Amino acid sequence: MTTPISDMHEGHTTRGRYDTQPTVALPEGERILRGADAWTAAAELAEACARVTGTAPVLLVDTYPGVDVEALTVQVRGALPDWTLVDVEVAARPVAEVEQLIAPNLTDDRVFGVMSHFTLDDFYDAGQLDTLASSLADTPTVVIGWGAALLAPRLAGPAATVLVDMARWEIQLRQRKGATNWRAANPDEDNLRKYKRGFFVEWRVADRHKRGLFDTVDFVLDGNAIAPAEQHPDSPEAGMITGAAFRQALKDAAHRPFRVVPFFDPGVWGGQWMKNLIGLDPSKDNYAWCFDCVPEENSLLLEGEGGVVEIPALDLVFSRPVDLLGPKTFSRFGAEFPIRFDFLDTMDGGNLSLQVHPLTDYIQNTFGMHYTQDESYYMLDAGDDAVVYLGTKEGIDRSEMLQDLATAQDGEHPFPADKYINSFPARKHDHFAIPAGTVHCSGANSMVLEISATPFIFTFKLWDWGRVGLDGIPRPVHLDHGARNIQWDRDTSWVGDNLLDRVETVRTDGDVVEESTGLHELEFIEVRRHWFSQGADHDTEGTVNVLNLVEGDEVRVVSPTGAFEPFTIHYAETFIVPAAVGAYRIERTENARSTRFATVKAYVRGSRTSDN
Repeated sequence: MTTPISDMHEGHTTRGRYDTQPTVALPEGERILRGADAWTAAAELAEACARVTGTAPVLLVDTYPGVDVEALTVQVRGALPDWTLVDVEVAARPVAEVEQLIAPNLTDDRVFGVMSHFTLDDFYDAGQLDTLASSLADTPTVVIGWGAALLAPRLAGPAATVLVDMARWEIQLRQRKGATNWRAANPDEDNLRKYKRGFFVEWRVADRHKRGLFDTVDFVLDGNAIAPAEQHPDSPEAGMITGAAFRQALKDAAHRPFRVVPFFDPGVWGGQWMKNLIGLDPSKDNYAWCFDCVPEENSLLLEGEGGVVEIPALDLVFSRPVDLLGPKTFSRFGAEFPIRFDFLDTMDGGNLSLQVHPLTDYIQNTFGMHYTQDESYYMLDAGDDAVVYLGTKEGIDRSEMLQDLATAQDGEHPFPADKYINSFPARKHDHFAIPAGTVHCSGANSMVLEISATPFIFTFKLWDWGRVGLDGIPRPVHLDHGARNIQWDRDTSWVGDNLLDRVETVRTDGDVVEESTGLHELEFIEVRRHWFSQGADHDTEGTVNVLNLVEGDEVRVVSPTGAFEPFTIHYAETFIVPAAVGAYRIERTENARSTRFATVKAYVRGSRTSDN
């Protein structure tokens, strides 16, 4: 849920200065409208459109699946009492037909489905849409729901359009509290199955649909802030900005460094490092994850006169892919952000699940995803006993190992991990490469900055140390998928030669030392670490850079040409430098107390201008 405006910069906590609510500026002078003011502005534009053709005004309010349409309708009715309200979903195909249509994509598996290529038209009856469009009254009308914009080409005259957008993380939080998927009577369904329906079907369809609206939408409304007033009495009314402000803010963001809004989640193996460093809610037992650069799920907070509006960070990827990613990265991945940074906190916690990620061929043929989750563990911190489990031991019997994994699922016979899996000591600033197909997990008492490819859902758990999830349900294990992807030649000697201690000095320039820390040649991400005491010069060379300040308290990112305002970064914060930025410098600030600093920077190999 959107943080109240008065608390928006409380991310600079007493325990640390990690900003939990970073913002991106709206164009200067842009005002955020709220409540009746917002809907009056939208209605006035609809009336102006109608005067051109002499037709009745129509306002199309298209909602992302997950938006509380009932609460939204109450707000619109209160602001525009003289307008007729129409639910576009009366023209949707019957629920049973949609369920039958998407069943092959959902599969019977609890976690995994197959990526959908449906469009929203597939969920609607074209004849019913025609009938609905022709039946609109000769009075001002608001059409609300996912797909309202489908009526636009069917209307007698032009209409004004509002996109009510929403971040996936907020959708997940609501689903955990009983919210359903689109038109699905599943309030009590397993949250993993709700997520699966969104990930493989609903969000794919919704993203295709809203991308077609970005260039022409008249207003964008913060759907994260729409909920019954009794649920969030202290929250501000949902903010609305013009489509022009939305487009310009994204264009501006693609030409300067920025941060997405991180989110934190507990887990059965979660630790205490983030809680203590960042100053998160002390009443929580732990925090396991921080997703601080996963634009597919993170938000952007657009800040201007009147507070902030929250939108999905994915909107930036969709609207400005070449400026953000660079031409070579875009040509390879399309409008998809391929690099992911997140935290895995097991300090005073437990081991992650023993796991393996699918090979590229397997993920393509089985799930319809075009690239896989190659990853790495960069150690932000580590206890004296910290280890990383990585690769199988030499000389093991693979059939025996698989049988022991299968037997362990009964909860009575623990899997002897140390018999089959290597464990290597982990120290602060170590970097472990983990190409897909390698059995791995982080052990307890580690603080991992995970640098990986983005398809983050595709983890095949092999053994979960006999635990159940926070919901009391056994966490899903996928031995069948895992067994088909384990690369048995990734044994002790191979891991030692290929995945450990791969640090190489690239250059030394004054007090700057640039190092390559990976990843493995089978992975598409290159990681460079820069050590410095005063500052280090960088250049995107036409490709997106993702960075984290892994040593030192505070730095700023500056443009040598003044192309953007200086951007301050604190310890452990992840930030994105779009491809369009070009040259930039990272330097200590006047407030910095550290004597030495280090950043890690990830980019797609072969995507720089110098890689010709």
